[in-house]
Amino acid sequence: MKNSYILISVISFALLAAGCKKSNVPSEKQVILFQYDYINYARGYVHEGFYIDDEGNVMHYNNPDNWNFHSQDYNLTESQLTENLSKCTKSDMIIAREDIIKFSTHIDNIASSKITAMKNVASDTGTALFICYDFNEQNGIYKGSLIRMEGDYTCENLNFYSKKITLWLKDINNKIQKK
Repeated sequence: MKNSYILISVISFALLAAGCKKSNVPSEKQVILFQYDYINYARGYVHEGFYIDDEGNVMHYNNPDNWNFHSQDYNLTESQLTENLSKCTKSDMIIAREDIIKFSTHIDNIASSKITAMKNVASDTGTALFICYDFNEQNGIYKGSLIRMEGDYTCENLNFYSKKITLWLKDINNKIQKK
């Protein structure tokens, strides 16, 4: 009988712990959550993509002048990002609040996950980057985390949710391209 109580206690604790999740709500000062960025030099210069902000707005860009490219660690300063956003056009597409919450809750986990080794799989296809951001209010840096890289080289974040976020961002890009 005593063993049954211990087993029930252990199972109850395990279920309770599994149901508890850290709140991964981004900083209230964070404006941008996700970015899709595509660059190709093969047949003329192409640089296009979009940002998704905390309100679900999709701001796209196409060959912008004087673009602030992120550093190798995918980081941007707040001022660099603000300048980039000034070169974007707000699309008529608005992402549902539920989707923003659903996908942004995984940013912390993606940021702490490992990335696969980069593999060369093609040539002249360009590079598409899928990035999520976490804003650090103390230093004003948008810390970027790679979700996936596709094109001439591929690599991906090993977090379970990275594939779902990549598919979601691809779907958004496909809708923008059709307009």
